[in-house]
Amino acid sequence: MSDGAGMLGPLARRRRTTIHGSAGVKQANGSKWHQDAGDGKPESPGKAKKKDAASRKAVGHGKVDGEPVTAARQADSNGPRSPGNEEEQLSDRLSCHVLQESLLSSASGYSNYRGILNWCVIMLHVINNGSVFMYLSCFCRYGILVDPIQVVSLFLKDPYSWPAACLTIASNVFILAAFHTERRLAVGTISETTGRILHFFNLTFLFLPLFSYQDTNRWCREIGQAKAKKLTRSYSCPTVAPCNGSAVQTHVSYPGNLTHRDIYYFIFAPTLCYQLNFPRSPRIRKRFLIRRLFEMLFLMQLLVGLIQQWMVPTIQNSMKPFQEMDFSRMVERLLKLAVPNHLIWLIFFYWFFHSSMNFVAELMQFGDREFYRDWWNSETVTYFWANWNIPVHKWCLRHFYRPMLRRGVNRRLAQIAVFLGSAFFHEFLVSIPLKMFRLWAFMGMMAQVPLAWFVSRFLNGNYGNAAVWVSLIIGQPVAVLMYVHDYYVIHHGSST
Repeated sequence: MSDGAGMLGPLARRRRTTIHGSAGVKQANGSKWHQDAGDGKPESPGKAKKKDAASRKAVGHGKVDGEPVTAARQADSNGPRSPGNEEEQLSDRLSCHVLQESLLSSASGYSNYRGILNWCVIMLHVINNGSVFMYLSCFCRYGILVDPIQVVSLFLKDPYSWPAACLTIASNVFILAAFHTERRLAVGTISETTGRILHFFNLTFLFLPLFSYQDTNRWCREIGQAKAKKLTRSYSCPTVAPCNGSAVQTHVSYPGNLTHRDIYYFIFAPTLCYQLNFPRSPRIRKRFLIRRLFEMLFLMQLLVGLIQQWMVPTIQNSMKPFQEMDFSRMVERLLKLAVPNHLIWLIFFYWFFHSSMNFVAELMQFGDREFYRDWWNSETVTYFWANWNIPVHKWCLRHFYRPMLRRGVNRRLAQIAVFLGSAFFHEFLVSIPLKMFRLWAFMGMMAQVPLAWFVSRFLNGNYGNAAVWVSLIIGQPVAVLMYVHDYYVIHHGSST
């Protein structure tokens, strides 16, 4: 779930959005289809490619992270700010979501899957090395190992030790603490310093969303302190009332957003960045919802089946070569694990970022469906990290990277800080569930730095895209085997 490395890379490409009332339709490759008043014909592909190339050269020349730099954002790192300019900057920070569809949804009209062709070529070479034959041998040697009941029994064996359920119940305490702290800050019964101290001790496993919540509300208070006569735009959780198939949104400004409904809508919405007015879809599409639900159920069973039938036997057979430090057999097991691990990762990505998040967004009529961009077309490692997990990437940009730039921190130091923070959270998310502290995930993230430099310096186009795919196919199984080996040694080493 990283995007820290994404700060080091090229611009994120523009993706197509379908927003009524705009001048044209944006595409994921950075071009636009403009409709002229006379003929309404789309722009030619040649011109679109030239515009795309021009947009790539715009790094540091009026664009940041694939988005036009507004006057407010330019002033963030351009020295002193006037009161009016500061107010404009604060207003610009408040909104970070727009109404748009996910790329893999048919409504987006997206069709650029050139990176998938490179993936197919690489997978054919890997499969020719015997990975599929190993999968078939699992059936011959072990029979059918798929057992969904076994997974359910693991949860039912000791229901009082479910960590997810206990954390979900306990999270309400921290959510309500953040909510009441903000209400006290809004009426002035506690100082900003006291509020920050309370928020600091309240930031737990809901760190990212609650930090965004308090940060955005603080920006609203700063606008009020700047004595703005009138907000050009108001931001709050909209109240949607159906009216002949359409939605009527009521926008309220701070502190009208400090309600229980508002904060719980944000917590359940598929985003980590809080804003007062989220874009809302006009209605719930029942067919779309049913398709996403079917995908969630089917892909979950497929993931369980692949793990039980393919991953578990391969990992178990890999323990002995690691214990004996047989390098040749270790490489062999690594390559055999690469294909199932990679397929499971791809299926999980689609299940979580497309099916699950779109299902929740459709239920809540959350309009911004940009949960990922076209990372499969990545020609650099940094572009992949900046585009495969947009909610985390957007949070890092809004609440970590750009605030450091506004405080005068050097751009390169800010990029390194974000990357180190991302590497730390990778290790944290792995070490806590396994109850053992290792640095494999952290070192894996740090290894991306020289890899990103090498790919961006020496490989271009399809070669760069192929390098990104190879790093994903080979890199993840290495970390998986390291953690499984250490876990096995800690818990079962004495019995062997």
